[in-house]
Amino acid sequence: MKLNLNAWIREHTFHHSRFADLAALVQEKERQGLSISLCIPTLNEEKTIGKEVVIFKSELMHRYPLLDEIAVIDSGSTDRTREIAASFGADVYLSSEILPHLGERKGKGENLWKAIYQLKGDIIVYIDADIKNIHPRFVYGLVGPLIYNPSLKYIKAFYDRPLAFSQGIRPTGGGRVTEILVRPLFSLFFPELTAIIQPLSGEYAVRREVLEQIPFPIGYGVETAHLIDVYRIYGLEVFGQTDLDQRVHRNQETRALGKMAFGILQTFLRRMEAYELLTPNTEFSTILRQFQVKEDQFELVEYRIQEEERPPMNTIEEYIAKRPTSSPRKKRGRKKAGSPSLPEDA
Repeated sequence: MKLNLNAWIREHTFHHSRFADLAALVQEKERQGLSISLCIPTLNEEKTIGKEVVIFKSELMHRYPLLDEIAVIDSGSTDRTREIAASFGADVYLSSEILPHLGERKGKGENLWKAIYQLKGDIIVYIDADIKNIHPRFVYGLVGPLIYNPSLKYIKAFYDRPLAFSQGIRPTGGGRVTEILVRPLFSLFFPELTAIIQPLSGEYAVRREVLEQIPFPIGYGVETAHLIDVYRIYGLEVFGQTDLDQRVHRNQETRALGKMAFGILQTFLRRMEAYELLTPNTEFSTILRQFQVKEDQFELVEYRIQEEERPPMNTIEEYIAKRPTSSPRKKRGRKKAGSPSLPEDA
C-alpha cells in the first residue's frame, strides 16, 4: 500500500504560532495535571547558556508557569557553564554524579538519559545549549502539541523554513548529515520516517512513558535511535513536528560531521541487526524522499534511484570468446598473515 506521507505531514506538522497563547496553554496543562521539565545538556557553553536560562525562566516559569523545572545537565565543562547557569536560577547537575554506580560516559545522549532519572516532569523537553536566537517558542512550540493532543507522544523541531522563490518551489530539509546519510537510510529501510523533516534536530519534547522504555546511545546516534525505536513501538502516528522558523547556531566543520555520521551509522546498523531487518534476501526500496516547500506547504518529493549492477566482464560469453584468456578466476580465501605470496597461476 502506498504511504500517504503528505497527508501525515499536513495533520502532524505544526507552526509554533499555534501555541503562542501561553495563558491558554498553561490553563490546559494545569487542567490535565501535567508537569513539564526542561533539560539543557551542556559542555562548555558559557557564551549562550546564560541567555537561554534567563529567557526560559522569566517567560516560562515566572510570567507563565509552563515549565516546572529548568535543569542543566553538564558533561564536565571546563569553562564557566555550570556557574553561569546556576547564577541565573537553573538547577545544575554534573552528569557523572547522577547514578554514579553505573559509571561515567561522555556524550550528549548520556545527559539526556540521566535527565529521565533526575527530572520530575511527565513531559521532558530537550533543548540544545548553543542556540544564539533563543526564544520561548523553542519550548512552547514543542510542548503545545502534546498538551492539546493526548495521542501524540514525541514532537520534533525543525527550522530555517525557506520562503518560496520566483518559481514557487524551493528545496528544504535537514543539515548535511541528514540529507547525505540519514534520509537515504530511512528511505531504504524506514520510508515512513522520511516524513520527519529534520530527524537530527536537537530540540524535542517527549512523554516520560516513552523515554523510560527506550535505550539511549550516549553519543551522536541518540536522535536517530529515538526515531527508530519509538516508531517500532508505536508507529508514525505518535510523532509530530513543529516549525520553529529559524535556529542560529555555530556551524560544524566537515571533519566533525564525519564523526557524527560514523556514530549514527553504528547506531543504525545495531538496530538493523536487533530488528533483523537486514538479511541476504532483503529487498531495498528504490525511492529517495526529500522535502520541498510549495506555496508555503511542506511536501515530500520522490526520486526513483535504482543502482543496478553489471556482472564482471569476464563472465560474459561474447567477451570470453573474444578474449579466451579472460575466463573467470576462482575465488581465493583470505591469505593468512605471514603466508608467502604465490604467482597468480600457481
